[in-house]
Amino acid sequence: MQLERIYTKAWEKEPLTVDEALALYLYAPQEELTLLADLLRRQAVPDPEIVTWQIDRNVNITNVCISGCKFCNFHCRPAEREKAYITTLEAYDRKISEMLALGGDQLLLQGGLHPRLDIGFYERLFQDLKRMYPQVKLHALGAPEVAHIARISSLDYETTLRRLMAAGLDSLPGAGAEILDNGVRRRISPGKPDADTWLEVMRIAHRLNLPTSATMMYGHVETPRQRIEHLIKLRNLQAECPEGHYGFIAFIPWVFRSQGTQLEKEGVSGRFSAWEYLRLIAMSRIVLTNIRNIQASWLTVGRETAQLALHGGANDLGSIMIEENVVSSAGAHYRMDAEGMQQTIREAGFIPRLRDQLYRPRPWPIA
Repeated sequence: MQLERIYTKAWEKEPLTVDEALALYLYAPQEELTLLADLLRRQAVPDPEIVTWQIDRNVNITNVCISGCKFCNFHCRPAEREKAYITTLEAYDRKISEMLALGGDQLLLQGGLHPRLDIGFYERLFQDLKRMYPQVKLHALGAPEVAHIARISSLDYETTLRRLMAAGLDSLPGAGAEILDNGVRRRISPGKPDADTWLEVMRIAHRLNLPTSATMMYGHVETPRQRIEHLIKLRNLQAECPEGHYGFIAFIPWVFRSQGTQLEKEGVSGRFSAWEYLRLIAMSRIVLTNIRNIQASWLTVGRETAQLALHGGANDLGSIMIEENVVSSAGAHYRMDAEGMQQTIREAGFIPRLRDQLYRPRPWPIA
């Protein structure tokens, strides 16, 4: 297969097949792949000299989860009563106040598949948080959690999403995508809803014009072909999004961190390679022609690799992550404050711009 022909097709934004994209991923010289991704980034974003960033806080609603994900050290089983918790309104009040003082505008709310937290619990929680802090955006849950809430509440996915949106849900994270292959998911997260469910919940969210993001956690048991198939499934779903609706606003890939996980005990260790990450970022930009924003995950790959990614397809560095528990519990210990984030972007040769969840600019410094 001739790479030049595939380059031309990608440059003209014709959808690549799995085999074409895989050929680029496996065989294209790094400098050529990086250049193509950077040129496509420059076409896709409004101002190619700007890199966006955000201030939010990731609060875990609960640490109880029955999905059995082998890559997660954070969760606990319902029977582990001494370890289990559900975050209280008093704790939310303190955490949100701290976030606002740092200039944040969004709460990333994630938890687990708790067997007893049904739709009523989440409606009350969202309503209470909006009553307390109406200005704060709720970027909450994820497709597996929505599917789980629907199941234990005897509701369909659309009704569940409509009720959550009415209660205050502003956007739906891409959490829980991992790799959109059912064989992989059975191996790494046996109790989590399958890939088809993840895609269907997102399809309904797009139809309801609920802004969403998409993710990938790679570097465990999946193959390079399955990574590419994951990207193409996202591209195809985005193509179904009704015209004028948000769909996937951003795509964020991150590398599996294995420290202390069940997968590591089974012999699957996370081996980070900056070279491999940069190739995946480039392929994300090349394949996802209909998703504007590609985020570099500095939290899992570090500052220097994230800076390189900005020259190979990524246009966003995500949040300073005032609080993060899940990835950190598996060995990702990078940290960044607002000044460090802006300095990182400047050192990479770009202009930093604070944004909200919809990638609209926010003033900095915060008044």
